[in-house]
Amino acid sequence: MFVLLLPPSEGKAPGGGEPSWRPGDGRFGAELAGPRQAVVDALAAVDGGDATMLGARGPTLERARSANRALVGAPALPAHQRFTGVVWEHLGFSTLGDTARRRALANVLVINGLAGVSALDDPLPDFRCKANASLGAFGGVARHWRQHLSPVLDDALDGKLVIDLLPAEHRGAWVPDPSRYDLRRVQIIDDQGRPIGHFAKAAKGRLARELLTARSPKKVLDTWHHDGFRAEAR
Repeated sequence: MFVLLLPPSEGKAPGGGEPSWRPGDGRFGAELAGPRQAVVDALAAVDGGDATMLGARGPTLERARSANRALVGAPALPAHQRFTGVVWEHLGFSTLGDTARRRALANVLVINGLAGVSALDDPLPDFRCKANASLGAFGGVARHWRQHLSPVLDDALDGKLVIDLLPAEHRGAWVPDPSRYDLRRVQIIDDQGRPIGHFAKAAKGRLARELLTARSPKKVLDTWHHDGFRAEAR
């Protein structure tokens, strides 16, 4: 069995429905409700955040601030519908076959600033909270999650192949214990072995899709190649 760790997207689908979101929702809600509520309170204390904190401007900033001020009880969507960025577009959850979709729901975990970690069918409100943000007196989001998320995530990963497609800011929210699982941290590089920038997001989405549809994820990691890019797992 394997677990695929993915980042969230800065862009989120708007709206949602019932049940409305509570910090104790989802697969890890029992363990992480308190730390999630602390993030909710910190966002409220900074009035939802400013342009620098949220990395947004104009209507995007106003929508983010409004959402961040009213998280508890907000309309919710499953994580696989809430996240809409480049990685998620190229993963294409809605177009996966039944077997791959069940595998994704069981095995994909998303590290994010609000909930810490979410399964794909966990409900999430509209929000904007970067893992590398600092929320005033509360301090850094990643530092907050590191102490709370690490033991919970390590228990969830125990004994499994763990394929980590996270960027550095999300890896900073978790201290892994690779003695408990087979951790493969993946970097997308070009044919000359150089890390790639923006295009890595699309490549990660394509790689994630292939991992979810393949019989052997380990073989995919060893052989994956697309448009001059390849995966390097360490």
